[in-house]
Amino acid sequence: MTTAAERNSGNEGAEQTPGQAQQSLATTAARNLATTTKTPPQMQGVTSRWLLRVLPWVQVTGGTFRVNRRLTHTLGDGRVEFVSTGAEVRVIPLELTELPALRGFEDGETLEALAGRCEQRDFGPGEVIVEEGQPADRLVLIAHGKLRRSVHGRYDQDIAQGVLADGDFVGDDRLTGEAGTWDHTLTSLTSGTVLTLERRAFDAVLADSDSLRAHLASTRSLIPHQRTEDGESAIELASGHVGEPALPGTFVDYDISPREYELEVAQTVLRVHTRVADLYNHPMNQLEEQLRLTVEALRERQENELVNNRQIGLLHNAGMKQRIHTRSGPPTPDDLDELLATVWKDPSVILAHPKAIAAIGREFSRRGLYPQSVDYEGHSVPAWRGVPILPCNKIPVSRQGSTSVLAMRTGEKAQGVVGLHQTGIPDEYSPSLSVRFMGINEKAVMSYLVSAYYSAAVLVPDALGILEDVEIGH
Repeated sequence: MTTAAERNSGNEGAEQTPGQAQQSLATTAARNLATTTKTPPQMQGVTSRWLLRVLPWVQVTGGTFRVNRRLTHTLGDGRVEFVSTGAEVRVIPLELTELPALRGFEDGETLEALAGRCEQRDFGPGEVIVEEGQPADRLVLIAHGKLRRSVHGRYDQDIAQGVLADGDFVGDDRLTGEAGTWDHTLTSLTSGTVLTLERRAFDAVLADSDSLRAHLASTRSLIPHQRTEDGESAIELASGHVGEPALPGTFVDYDISPREYELEVAQTVLRVHTRVADLYNHPMNQLEEQLRLTVEALRERQENELVNNRQIGLLHNAGMKQRIHTRSGPPTPDDLDELLATVWKDPSVILAHPKAIAAIGREFSRRGLYPQSVDYEGHSVPAWRGVPILPCNKIPVSRQGSTSVLAMRTGEKAQGVVGLHQTGIPDEYSPSLSVRFMGINEKAVMSYLVSAYYSAAVLVPDALGILEDVEIGH
């Protein structure tokens, strides 16, 4: 008959014959004395963070990065242009002279006043911007997006009269003539932004401006200055001449209010009890593991901000002319070609949500196409026209199943998109990330301030293009 001690220390799962003595140490007992093989703490939220890897990082010693550009706006093309600072969209005051009523008007202060009274409205697909039969009491400037123009037909159906898009405008004749009612309806086909100037706001500026009243009475016309196709002042040159003709004089005009980027910050306070740090540091340093996972979370937030922040995020800093829409919803090869055409001067990468990349693959398979793969930093990734397509799960996907695809040119020399940071900061743990000891409180808890500094800048508008409203459903 076996004793209780023999039964408890017997081989697990093995049957012993009564009266047979145990001849070796049981695995259950041995495990209590063995050291298990451990992994460091794992974190599911860590991603490849391709955006942080592909951006060339520029050292911003002064904490602020200024992007100097040539003065840009195009007059005489019949389209109104806008500038955006993050998510805020403003009409260029001088671009208001594209309106027939203001053609040739030169009072900058009055134009500034009119531009300042324009109100921004962001809209989604299917929204009614103006409705037929309602009072036509405002000017509508289309900064970005597509609007379908329709009228109510004779047989109770809507008759489409065309599509209005970036730079178009309606209601300009209602600012000076009789208000009346809208003779058409504008319905959004995509998401976008319009600026509206109400009739009463225009009348308020008109009452304070003698020059505007005189201009409306004289109906002068404007002879536009010569501009390049990019909207920059043309540099007058001479070529192919002989003899000693008079050469043209010229100068390069600069933007007098260049965009400045201040470094953003993501911070947290890491707390570790001294008892944990003192007694449980083997075989792994508890403080180092806590700090490693905290830094991973900060870098994930950094990439998210570089995509979605309303001031510095790439989704909000692409030029209005650099935003295009899919032809039919899903991302077809034709749509990707259009996207690459927006950054045609040496595009570097395409960034898309993993679900968008899957949708791209389905559309290619539907057409019998198989996109090539390229080696990018030791990884085999899909590519289109030789441009690698990299995953970025920070690009949002809407509840309706639509997302965006980004294409960009990177690098300061290429006048592309660059990341901004500052290295050499006090208590630096990794580039532009510091860890500062804040002390120990009365509960014996140590605190560390963890800070990451970053930003991003688009040096010229055609360095970044966005394909919007991409449907990723099956």
